[in-house]
Amino acid sequence: MSDTPDARPSARLSAVTLDDASIGHSSADIEHERATAIWDLIEDNSFAPCGDPGQGPYALHISLMESRLVLDIKRESGEQVVQHHLSLTPFRKVVKDYFLVCESYYNAIRSASPSQIEAIDMGRRGLHNEGSTLLRERLVGKVELDFDTARRLFTLICALHWKG
Repeated sequence: MSDTPDARPSARLSAVTLDDASIGHSSADIEHERATAIWDLIEDNSFAPCGDPGQGPYALHISLMESRLVLDIKRESGEQVVQHHLSLTPFRKVVKDYFLVCESYYNAIRSASPSQIEAIDMGRRGLHNEGSTLLRERLVGKVELDFDTARRLFTLICALHWKG
């Protein structure tokens, strides 16, 4: 798995949407993190469906269906490229731990010392990296993406998984 999946400038996402029915009600912090992740993802990403002979950029719609993560990938024109269904089971522990640490982090911001906040943030980043690595592993042979793209996608998966 390379860190730069494709040299084509079109091997990228130009649009990302989340299924409204799949999104749980979240705190303002999580809503902000979700919006930032989408903006960051569209601004800078590397994303190429494996075996796609066509050209991107691609539009990605993320949803939950029967305890599965659905990544619906289309061209900007709306033409279907591929739809991947991934079990959420491998993500459950890391997502649960990530949300617990995030809650601690947001609480610490209000009252903890800078060193305590930094320690919690290091744990949060570590769990985020673990989830991002897991996502890349689950997408091997399906989608080539770099680590930063996987990090932003993991943030969005957390937003959906929280309800699921």
